[in-house]
Amino acid sequence: MNAKGISRRSALAAIAGGATLAAPAFVRHAGAQGLTKVSYQTGWLAQAEHGGFYQAVATGLYRDAGLEVEIRKGGPQMNVNTIFLAGNVDFCEFDSFRMLNFLQQSLPGVAVASFFQKDPRVLLSHPGMGNDNLAALKGKPILVATTGRQTYWIWLKARFGYTDEQIRPYTFNLAPFLADKQMSMQGFLSSEPFAAREAGVEPVIHLLADAGFDNYSNVLLAAPKMVQERPDLVQRFVDATAKGWETYMNGDASAANALIRQANPEMTPAKIAFAVDSLRKFGIVETAETKAQGIGTMSEARMKRFYDGMVAAGAQPAGLDVRRGYTMQFINRKRG
Repeated sequence: MNAKGISRRSALAAIAGGATLAAPAFVRHAGAQGLTKVSYQTGWLAQAEHGGFYQAVATGLYRDAGLEVEIRKGGPQMNVNTIFLAGNVDFCEFDSFRMLNFLQQSLPGVAVASFFQKDPRVLLSHPGMGNDNLAALKGKPILVATTGRQTYWIWLKARFGYTDEQIRPYTFNLAPFLADKQMSMQGFLSSEPFAAREAGVEPVIHLLADAGFDNYSNVLLAAPKMVQERPDLVQRFVDATAKGWETYMNGDASAANALIRQANPEMTPAKIAFAVDSLRKFGIVETAETKAQGIGTMSEARMKRFYDGMVAAGAQPAGLDVRRGYTMQFINRKRG
């Protein structure tokens, strides 16, 4: 399996501190039938992890909200942070960790919703080798990508006593993992486990979120100027996307999946079905919190807890005002 087949959001580049800021994209003119044109930048190629957005397009939820939404695909060698900072898109796919990096570098961006309540990052191990939990992996070889060393690996070192000597370079190729049963590897819940099964291994899946890695994922990032000047637009986009996720997870998703396959032919029906089943099984989108507050919910307590944990792990400096990086203005209204 090559990098093209299984590479994921792990391939996102680090934040570019020297990006040129331009006029925000949301000043575009109205589109057909008076709809406001809005663009959303994903972190990777079209996949089930973007299902709620494609569902809102396919079923007319955005159109009903007065929006004409363009979903722009990410991909290898694409720095979506630079694209966002240059003002070329209205909204961008993000997560809590990158939000903290924006704050640290005083870059403009506000998290307005989180459509994944759990980060889907995992470590995979071979069955029957005694590697049945994350603690058991201490001192053992693990395939880790460069970006992983800068994010979740720092937390694993602090939480479980891992050391850099365990790291083996992960090049988005399953071959080293398949060849060595003592080897573990990084991945995303909805892709690498599928690839491992296709290769004949039923992997042990360690979801980092279930061990305390409290990173919000599939976070919707907006420019502060948009939040201040066009809150109605932000609200409509958040609400329609939340409805898109609710119906994608619980209703007829065939039209959305057709759009995903059209945008990314590698997303076969089997891959999409596996991904959606994984999102349901592990409670990535819908949790007790979303049932109480609505899809897209975030909490200040969790944001603070995650930041404090990253400070303790040495991944973030102390003294950041985390509240500048997000707003609860558009969520927690029991919508979606």
